[in-house]
Amino acid sequence: MMKKTTIALLLVGWGMTLSSPAAADLRVFACEPEWAALARDVGGDKVDAYSATHARQDPHHIRAKPSLIARIRRADLVFCSGADLEVGWLPLLLQRGARAGVQPGATGYLMAAEQVPVLEKPAVVDRSLGDIHPGGNPHVHLNPENVLVIAKELSRRMAVLDPDNAAYYRDRLSAFGKSWRAALDRWKPRVKKLAGMPVIVHHKSFSYLFDWMGLKEVATLEIKPGIPPTVSHLNGLLSTARSGNVKAILRAPYDPKDGAEWLSAKTGIPQVELPYTVERNAPAGALVDLFDRTITLLEGAHAGS
Repeated sequence: MMKKTTIALLLVGWGMTLSSPAAADLRVFACEPEWAALARDVGGDKVDAYSATHARQDPHHIRAKPSLIARIRRADLVFCSGADLEVGWLPLLLQRGARAGVQPGATGYLMAAEQVPVLEKPAVVDRSLGDIHPGGNPHVHLNPENVLVIAKELSRRMAVLDPDNAAYYRDRLSAFGKSWRAALDRWKPRVKKLAGMPVIVHHKSFSYLFDWMGLKEVATLEIKPGIPPTVSHLNGLLSTARSGNVKAILRAPYDPKDGAEWLSAKTGIPQVELPYTVERNAPAGALVDLFDRTITLLEGAHAGS
């Protein structure tokens, strides 16, 4: 008995225990909050999902902090947008001790943009064109049709990584799919009324949303992707905004306000902050709320309120 107790104390000292891993020990390291939320929706209480970023952070520009390195070292599944969105920080995290099972090409490495058709793939990659992504536009979560496709692949990966709970993940996916399709049916008539609505956007964060809804992007506040607007560029947008019957100037929460506020003051066109993603520790159902809120904000702009 004394010998067992001594061994147990040594194991605790090394950060180990004699007990088997908890059921929720399928650890998901999500680069963005939307993927952590989807992992919780599909994985339920069998999954511990952590988001490296929060809703007001620009996922293009994140530091590979020691806390993130510690998190990714424990991950069973790395789940990110891909298409080079995280190129400035995810590779460094993976190099700093992440396990083989979550490296590129492994089952535990899931890039959302690899599962769906990607918009805006550049024919030429040149720094003079701005901060463009060679893999195309990475913000794939803002088309809800994509979310369902990605959820299916996520469930499949979870089942492979955690075969004891494979049936659980399949059942969760089935329930999620049913509720998601019901939401799509509910959104359809609302979206139809907004089709063709002209908008100006700060950055091309919402291309998938516009593609799904049929909104018309007439201009961007950025001169080129990642290059902030200048006074001359904004002045050039005045006639475009006035003559194009633009209904809203849109930006994400992490985009600077100055350009949108200036153009709004000059034209009377409302500037609207669309949510872009969910909160870092969002509860179940948060992704549905994201689209509900987004559609409501656009309906208000379309109505002129």
